[in-house]
Amino acid sequence: MTIDDIRDNFALLDDWDDRYRYVIELGRTLTPMPEHEHSAANKVQGCASQVWLSRQIERAGDEPVLTYLGDSDAHIVRGLIAILLTLYSGRTPQQILATDAVAVFDEFGLREHLTPQRSNGLRSMIERIRTDAREALATAS
Repeated sequence: MTIDDIRDNFALLDDWDDRYRYVIELGRTLTPMPEHEHSAANKVQGCASQVWLSRQIERAGDEPVLTYLGDSDAHIVRGLIAILLTLYSGRTPQQILATDAVAVFDEFGLREHLTPQRSNGLRSMIERIRTDAREALATAS
């Protein structure tokens, strides 16, 4: 699934209850995260729910590629993670840093329909991935 698929599906759903159900459904598509990945190092701080993001860095030629697994104890947050991983997982640090996830969530109207705690948690997840990308770039050069 691509971000354009998600965008198209959002456009078909007028009702926010349907959109929330769709986000929850997206969360069910996440690759299961192994139990040992639910570690303190992978825990995202600043989220009201429990959120974990684990990162793998692979080399594709000269450029590192960051791949993620994510999980949460909250269904809606798992869906937000699924959207974030669609945007960021399997991308180079430059691609990650060039992608404005906040703008995508605003385009979907999601941030205005999230509680302030969830919105802050979303920002924390985005910042964690962007920090990983900056670190991978620094290590690569």
